[in-house]
Amino acid sequence: MEGGVHKADASAFRQCISLAWENPYVLRLAFSAGIGGLLFGYDTGVISGALLYIRDDFKAVDRQTVLQESIVSMAIAGAIIGAAVGGWLSDRFGRRLTILLADFLFLAGSVFMATAPNPAALIVGRVFVGLGVGMASMTCPLYISETSPANIRGALVSTNGFLITGGQFLSYLINLAFTKAPGTWRWMLGIAGVPALLQFTLMLLLPESPRWLYRKGRVDEAKSIIEKIYKPEEVEGEIMALRESVEKEVIEKEATKSVKLTELVKTKAIRRGLTAGVGLQIFQQFIGINTVMYYSPTIVQLAGFASNETALLLSLVTAGLNAFGSIASIYFTDRSGRKKLLIFSLSGVIVSLAVLSAVFNETTAHSPTVSLVESKGFGGLMCEDYASASASASWDCTRCLKMQSCGFCSSPSNKLLPGACLISNTTAGDICRADGRQWYTRGCPSKNGWLALLGLALYIIFFSPGMGTVPWVVNSEIYPLRYRGICGGIAATSNWICNLIVSQSFLSLTQSIGTGWTFFIFGVVSVFGLLFVIIYVPETKGMPIEDIEKMLEKRAIQIKFWGNKGSSDPSNKA
Repeated sequence: MEGGVHKADASAFRQCISLAWENPYVLRLAFSAGIGGLLFGYDTGVISGALLYIRDDFKAVDRQTVLQESIVSMAIAGAIIGAAVGGWLSDRFGRRLTILLADFLFLAGSVFMATAPNPAALIVGRVFVGLGVGMASMTCPLYISETSPANIRGALVSTNGFLITGGQFLSYLINLAFTKAPGTWRWMLGIAGVPALLQFTLMLLLPESPRWLYRKGRVDEAKSIIEKIYKPEEVEGEIMALRESVEKEVIEKEATKSVKLTELVKTKAIRRGLTAGVGLQIFQQFIGINTVMYYSPTIVQLAGFASNETALLLSLVTAGLNAFGSIASIYFTDRSGRKKLLIFSLSGVIVSLAVLSAVFNETTAHSPTVSLVESKGFGGLMCEDYASASASASWDCTRCLKMQSCGFCSSPSNKLLPGACLISNTTAGDICRADGRQWYTRGCPSKNGWLALLGLALYIIFFSPGMGTVPWVVNSEIYPLRYRGICGGIAATSNWICNLIVSQSFLSLTQSIGTGWTFFIFGVVSVFGLLFVIIYVPETKGMPIEDIEKMLEKRAIQIKFWGNKGSSDPSNKA
């Protein structure tokens, strides 16, 4: 019941629907725990929009990209710790208690963020929320898996994944809803406390996982819960299967204790499996997906859309496409094969990043110039850095915005004509807009902004069904059972750490080398990722674990990714 990827098909989802009438108790268990997935998705999505308004309220955040990156990435740092601690807590104290603790941390973090008087308090709130995210990501799918009938377990566990992407989409809608409300970002971040409180209340009324209870020797309690989940004629068979499973797990845990790290390096199949599994997780992050998820509205503004509301509205498209892609992956992963889907996905990502790099570099090269006459027209609001520059005649919008204290006010007749370089503050922005102009503090006016949006949309369309899900599928299949826990943990930790590195460095990169060159770097990494997949990642579709191990023993290079459909002969598949 524990670990791995539970694959769901159409019949399993139909059984879920019929179960709503036959035994709603099971769905109540699954969807109550699934709120953790919703919170996970909401937290990863909401900060992208809230950051636009946090910059407006805290000038230190607006002028220091490292503070913006810290506000985003400290939740990820907390999630790394939460995931590590959450696994131990759920085994020691139970799945239910761990979910309750995660909800408390969500709620505490939401209150901290909503009432934060300064950036430091906001970062503390983000760490609390991150701890809750990490615990929920480990424990909620486990609870759903252990309280679901076997025939629909895959479909119910899949709902957790749907709720994660659904939470991301919901966060963009919530962001849009509060753009005109007093406090804006405080509402955006604080509203996460509502589903956390709801789940906390529901989980108080729900039982512990029967598997955990049985493992702890509380057999009668486990049996009473199983009787509510299964039909009467299935109860004894399930209890017997549970006993056998727990006994097998104890044996496997004892065997795992004797595993030495040197074995992972010396054993050929494990070493090659780790190379493929960890490599996929690293490339998943280093091709830039979470820069899009965490900074999507900021990227839209860098493309030349000045309004916060417009940036949020357009970013909603990326969240919707990501949700659609996660659903599409269920169909394609088992039909097309893992490796083919990865190659298709990365090829599209490379094209998309090339488009984004070209568009942003074009925008920088043809940035509107700064007019001294236009700037003087605003009197004392002219930016001091521009006024004191010896070569101010050569300034354009890009140069103006590189000065942290400056903003660009476009020409009233045409945003691509010369504009004014002014002090970056609320007064200058309001006066600029009152004159029928547009006020830019992130990106410059561009006629190619819609091409950047197209590049972002293509990126998500290609990434989500392939590189978004397949790395997790491959990691669930590629390791022998005895090593699956430790190898899967290494791969997941690699993913979180790379996520932290990318989210903490993206804005600094765009500021130092430009947005176009930043996406160019992601594109180069994607090319290396494609070569890595072609050479080192095996096709595991339809193969028993034993055959995968034999294949890894036989080949270090896995270039071949075709074979006879349905064949389990490792000589036919690589």
